[in-house]
Amino acid sequence: MTDIEKLELAAHRSNIIEDVHNLIEKYRAIFGWDVPDIDENLANRLILNEVRQALDDIQNK
Repeated sequence: MTDIEKLELAAHRSNIIEDVHNLIEKYRAIFGWDVPDIDENLANRLILNEVRQALDDIQNK
């Protein structure tokens, strides 16, 4: 990665983090529709694991 890409990434880093956080919240809310007494910590871990797997799949294509 060249310096310009690193600078561009740094400029968007907080947005990327916020987007991922919102994605986790979105799917935790969906879980909550079907599981009223949801364990939020467990749901977060499960969702994060799926996001990591999806990222690995995308990176390996």
